[in-house]
Amino acid sequence: MDNSEQVLSFGKDLGKANVYFIGIGGIGMSALARYFVANGNQVAGYDKTPSDITRALEDLGVAIHFEDDFDLIPEQFKNRSETLVVYTPAIPNSHSELNFFKSNDFEVKKRSEVLGEITKKTFCFAVAGTHGKTTTTSILGHLLNECNVNMTAFLGGISENYNSNLILNGTEVTVVEADEFDRSFLTLSPDYACITSMDADHLDIYGDASELTKSFKDFTKKIKPKGKLFVKKGLPISGITYGIEDNSDYTAQNIRIEDGSYVFDVKTPKTIFKDFKFNLPGRHNLSNALIALAMSVEYGIPQPQLAKALATYMGVKRRFTYQIKTENLVFIDDYAHHPQEINAVHQAIREMYPDDKVLAIFQPHLFSRTKDFADEFAMALGQFDEVLLLDIYPARELPISGVSSGWLLDKISNPRKKLVAKDSLVEAIKETSARIILTIGAGDIGEEVKTIKKALEVAS
Repeated sequence: MDNSEQVLSFGKDLGKANVYFIGIGGIGMSALARYFVANGNQVAGYDKTPSDITRALEDLGVAIHFEDDFDLIPEQFKNRSETLVVYTPAIPNSHSELNFFKSNDFEVKKRSEVLGEITKKTFCFAVAGTHGKTTTTSILGHLLNECNVNMTAFLGGISENYNSNLILNGTEVTVVEADEFDRSFLTLSPDYACITSMDADHLDIYGDASELTKSFKDFTKKIKPKGKLFVKKGLPISGITYGIEDNSDYTAQNIRIEDGSYVFDVKTPKTIFKDFKFNLPGRHNLSNALIALAMSVEYGIPQPQLAKALATYMGVKRRFTYQIKTENLVFIDDYAHHPQEINAVHQAIREMYPDDKVLAIFQPHLFSRTKDFADEFAMALGQFDEVLLLDIYPARELPISGVSSGWLLDKISNPRKKLVAKDSLVEAIKETSARIILTIGAGDIGEEVKTIKKALEVAS
């Protein structure tokens, strides 16, 4: 049976011909939607706004509408016995389509539950952690795919290698992000799992950091018997350790930069593998590559194949993505939305461009996260030479009294800082003398990147 037939029979195991997505434009939701399209299921959905992701799905024949209106749902998806409804936790409880499906006894599942069902029947690699999940998952997916493993990888970002958030090459193995938000990773049953980091985040869900830590420990109990857990050295959970230039079970050593890429050796519990090449900057990305390699080695993939595959890895869109890279100007876009992620991006930029002036443009994501980490955000942003701050992107939240970008700006000690409206952003950027321009944030700042890039290209 070829891969497409395997995928087709596997998808029908879920028992429904039609799959309807509420919040289909989300990065994790759209990967599932692509998967079901490949299965031969009929797929449709709702999202709040059109985007590059929804347009790409429409190109695959998926019917999508952008108003919460039951009348806009295609008729065949109103057949209860034939339709599975998948929704994201970001959808409010007041959503009328979601309430219709629930009150009429449709099979309604969260995205994480569906992913859990898909992965149960496979050898599952799950990547957990408050930072690094998407890059690590996409590196691991790329390594396994390039080494001809029969696998599907569900990614939380658009891979530069595949221009997709789904890598589809069979169904014996799955690679998934194990998302701690809303504790959704507790639906998974991994064979191999890793935890990249456990910094406090999502405190709007968890209340405090100890609950987050408990949730990660609960996740480790989901690993199948005879499975393996890999953890970043220093985390309060025991497993196979990995780290950079330390005494972990798997460690990157003899690290050097050659032509803007890392070249390094990997010390395993049994041997040393020489001269891996990796093209993404930043020690945090090197750490992500290391854990993907460690899991692949433990799975049994030979070193020469892995080295060749890693050298061709191109990254994930909005993860330290070069938009412009010339002698006079470098424009980088990154998804960083937590202080530790901003620190990691800062380290990468200073390692690559130690003598250049850097302008950081940041859009805070969530009122609650801004409130919880205001001092840490101020410290992280203050490291750049200049800072432009956009208004807070609310996502799923209502405003919190006293929490604003102006309030955060006052906490940043760097004197070269400014609050700027989105429609004045390009003009503000044109005033800088910085050679390195960086956009960071998880909100809709990514939608501004094309406009900024175009303006900078015209100006230069």
